[in-house]
Amino acid sequence: MEDKRVIKWWYPLAAAVLLAVLALAGQGADRQTEAAAEPPVLVIDAGHGGADGGAVAADGTLESDINLDIALRLEALAQFWGIRPVMTRTGADIAYPSQAGTIAAKKVADQHARVGLINNTPGAIVLSIHQNIYPAAAPHGIQVFYGGASGSGELAELMQSHLTAQLCPDNRRVASPADKGIYLMQKVNCPAVLVECGFLSNPGDLANLRTDTYRMKLAAVLLASYLQYTRGTVT
Repeated sequence: MEDKRVIKWWYPLAAAVLLAVLALAGQGADRQTEAAAEPPVLVIDAGHGGADGGAVAADGTLESDINLDIALRLEALAQFWGIRPVMTRTGADIAYPSQAGTIAAKKVADQHARVGLINNTPGAIVLSIHQNIYPAAAPHGIQVFYGGASGSGELAELMQSHLTAQLCPDNRRVASPADKGIYLMQKVNCPAVLVECGFLSNPGDLANLRTDTYRMKLAAVLLASYLQYTRGTVT
C-alpha cells in the first residue's frame, strides 16, 4: 500500500458516480446539520500514525496505514467535489513535542494536538477513520460510533445506513455512542463520528481493506453521507 497523496486520475471520476447515486437517494427532507451557525468544514482524521500503528493484522498490516490511505482518498474525492477538507495528518510521520519521550506520551500529545486543531476549526464536522480487531476471526463488518456533541448521532446513523447498504448488506451492527475512553470523540466540541471500517482480524474484511477498489468505495460512501448530512437531503 503506497503512502502518497496522488490518487490515480480515474478514481475520483469513478467514485463520483457512486456519490451521485447516493445523493439522489435523499428525499429533500428539512433536517440540517447542527453546525449551521458556521459553514461546515470537513475534518478528516486518519486514526493513529507515527509511533502509534494501531491494530496489527496477522499478516503485519498496520491499521495506521489503511486509515491514512482511506483518508487521502476521501480528501481527493472531497476536493473533486469542491470541498477543501482539514486533515489531522497527511503522512505516516507525526511531529511530536520534544518532551514526549515515550510512546504513551507521544500518543497523548498527538491526541491533544488533534483535538486542539478540531476545536479551533469553526464549523468542523469530524470523520475519524479506524479499523477494528478482535481475538477471534469471526466478527466482521463496519460500525460507526459517535461523540457527545449535538448532531453526532444523526450523522452516525446516516453513515451506518449507507455503509451497510452499499458495502456490507449482511452487517447487523448499528451506530452507537463512542466509548468514554476515546479521548478525541469526548473532547471535540462539534459533530464527530468514528468509523471502524472493518476487522483486521477477519480474513474477508482484511482482504477487502487491502484493495484499492474497496478503500475508494469506503471513501465515496463516507463523503456521500457527509454531503447529505450537511446539505439537508437526509431522510
